[in-house]
Amino acid sequence: MNEKPLSKRQQSILQFTHGYMEDHGRPPTIREIGKAVGINSTSVVNYNLGKLEEKGYLDRDPDVSRGLRLTEKAGTVAHSVGQAVGNAAASMRDAVESLIVRVPLWGDIGASASPLPTVNDVFPAYDEEDAVVVSSKMLKVKSDNLYALRVRGDSMIDAMVNDGDIVIMQPHTEARNGEMVAVYLRNDMSATLKRFYVEGDRVRLQPANPTLQPIYVDPEEVQIQGKVLMVLRQTE
Repeated sequence: MNEKPLSKRQQSILQFTHGYMEDHGRPPTIREIGKAVGINSTSVVNYNLGKLEEKGYLDRDPDVSRGLRLTEKAGTVAHSVGQAVGNAAASMRDAVESLIVRVPLWGDIGASASPLPTVNDVFPAYDEEDAVVVSSKMLKVKSDNLYALRVRGDSMIDAMVNDGDIVIMQPHTEARNGEMVAVYLRNDMSATLKRFYVEGDRVRLQPANPTLQPIYVDPEEVQIQGKVLMVLRQTE
């Protein structure tokens, strides 16, 4: 006759008892077992211990407070259960990782009346390990080359981009009129976030703030670095 499999509660009791004895060198009390596995009644704990004893997983001495001894059979099951839990946790971590995208945070981008001076070719660099986490479901493009910039300034507030927000950028070297872009200005060695417009022989970099004036530059001075794909609002 096949032995009835252990219930989840009995598996939890075995696993906890096995781990407790490895850590402390002695078995747990009835109350410690109940607290660990979420059983408030000591009689319910005793019932399940009795079932485990009947099935050969442990021996009990009813006259001793910590009168439990796990059999070799119990050690094998506890190890298997622990391994299964570990595998399930690893699978869950993998599933979560598949739903998120880590976008490198390259640095700051000026969104002010004046572009933000840079200390390298494009943006003031952050640590290369800095990144922001974005749900993959929020992205409608491939995430391979995306990067993030932290906004400094309030020139784009009417476009719902505030000081301290993070913009997710998609690399581009060209833009259509009205698109919000990160621009590197070669002559000034500075970077800014503005709406882009070509007007005859000049480029207008338009803020989204009625208190600020647009920036007019020669097209040769403008190097488009990317378009804004998403804005991550930062709240205190």
